[in-house]
Amino acid sequence: MAKSKHAAWIGAAWAVMTGGCGTLVGLGDGYYLQEGAGGGRQEAAGGGIPEGTGGRMQEGTGGGTGPGEDCMGEACSTPPSCVGLDETCGPTGKESCCASMPVAGGGFYRDNSELYPASVSGFALDRFEVTVGRFRKFVEAYPESKPKPGAGRHPLFDRSGWDAGWDGSWLPVNAAELKEAVKCDQALQTWTDVPDAQENLPMNCLSWYLAFAFCAWDGGRLPTELEWNYAAAGGDQQRKYPWSADPDAPIDGSYAVYDCTDYESPAGECGYEGILPVGARPKGDGRWGQADLVGSMWEWSLDWYAAYPGSCVDCANLAPASGRVVRGGSFVNDASYLLTYERTNDDPADIENDTGVRCARDR
Repeated sequence: MAKSKHAAWIGAAWAVMTGGCGTLVGLGDGYYLQEGAGGGRQEAAGGGIPEGTGGRMQEGTGGGTGPGEDCMGEACSTPPSCVGLDETCGPTGKESCCASMPVAGGGFYRDNSELYPASVSGFALDRFEVTVGRFRKFVEAYPESKPKPGAGRHPLFDRSGWDAGWDGSWLPVNAAELKEAVKCDQALQTWTDVPDAQENLPMNCLSWYLAFAFCAWDGGRLPTELEWNYAAAGGDQQRKYPWSADPDAPIDGSYAVYDCTDYESPAGECGYEGILPVGARPKGDGRWGQADLVGSMWEWSLDWYAAYPGSCVDCANLAPASGRVVRGGSFVNDASYLLTYERTNDDPADIENDTGVRCARDR
């Protein structure tokens, strides 16, 4: 189902996180702004792009588009979802489906608008959307794979981890119920109870809660909307589409999986053939090597949907609202939904055939 790109804007309360100590001041839950080095919040002088906070990573050789040779620390260990999993992802079908690429921190304009300067600390973002094969590992371990309280927490936001109260309300009781929960569309769901040739397809029919639970179990977390936007836009290159800094960048079916471009079908009425293996369109890879940042599946982010603050450093909207942010467009959407600055939202409990997830990781 295509998301509406003209969703209502929702106001947010404000809060500021004090760097290093996690103390919150201001108006409680809302947009959390990470303090910069030296203890002061870093605003953009004269509307310019603010400098990033500490802890940045250097870009990989050649713009970070390799298989993850720059990874380091905990993010390099094999996530649970890839233990014993064949390497079947990417354009050659020989890459690890759990490859995670470093994203160098820096400044940029959210949604390519000078009204919204921001900066982001370095993080890692999975090269691929979560596949059916990876999600199968989560199902096989379920319900022991349910996240522990606080799991999946963003390192800058104290109250961003898993809430134990979500277990009974938003997660299935057992593996059998979980398998049924991800069968949202007989014609277009990618999950199958028995493994087959579609293990490297993007997993769809995921609610925000299932997406969060998977990433937390897998040693990662949901990216903030800011992190997702930064990676898709290529940071300060302000890309219209992830694959090019050219404002007149081309778009067609060789760059992204969208609008039923791979076979004869009316736009917006894709069949199952319109869902391709993750990484099948390498021409569309982003600056730091992530595939399918637009098209394929809408991707959940951590944030509730709200109007942007004018300027921010590592901000995220944690103020409850009517919807969580989804980004990137999907295989059923036309090109207008694939712009890196296109944003919309969905009910976090919704399970739809065009929505999946990509995990972020801490560096």
